[in-house]
Amino acid sequence: MIHSVTEWLLSNKIELLGAILGILYIRFSIRQSILTWPTGLLTSLLYVIVFFKSALYAAMGLQVYYVAISFYGWYFWLKGKNTNNKSLIPVRSVNKKLWVKIGAFSILIYSVILFILIKFSDSDVPFLDSLTTSFSIVATWMLAKKYLENWIIWIFVDVVSTGLYIYKSLWPTVILFLVYTIMAFFGYIEWKKDLKPEN
Repeated sequence: MIHSVTEWLLSNKIELLGAILGILYIRFSIRQSILTWPTGLLTSLLYVIVFFKSALYAAMGLQVYYVAISFYGWYFWLKGKNTNNKSLIPVRSVNKKLWVKIGAFSILIYSVILFILIKFSDSDVPFLDSLTTSFSIVATWMLAKKYLENWIIWIFVDVVSTGLYIYKSLWPTVILFLVYTIMAFFGYIEWKKDLKPEN
């Protein structure tokens, strides 16, 4: 029994480390800590490997995007932080005009990713992989810009992703995304307390 558990842990060490760092990442996000971004960067680098091995190519590409957006978010949040490393960039709400742009961009990116997966990959879950990836791209940008509603999108993405990872038997990632779902509710509540009205 112990040998089987040890063998499983060793064979899934990258995914486990990514899951642990992912939990830290979401915790730092809720607290609006600048540590959100370096932690997210490391998590994403590990999950590039995990998703490549599982033939979740859109999710893998998303991790590459996360690496890039982590540098952007890190810089953006560094422009305003206090001595406790908490970002002072204000939490904002998305207006109607921006929602239209976000919706249009989400549909466009979903269509492009879906086309690529269907035509050029062996993905057995192209629709869900494209859906979670397109919404994750948008939600991460919203997180970097500190829009409150990023948490609502994350709740949806996390629930759908949990089902996808159950199908793929990525059990540490299933647990991670269940935790993400719960923490996204808390993220919304905490960020709403700091919401600054738009001028």
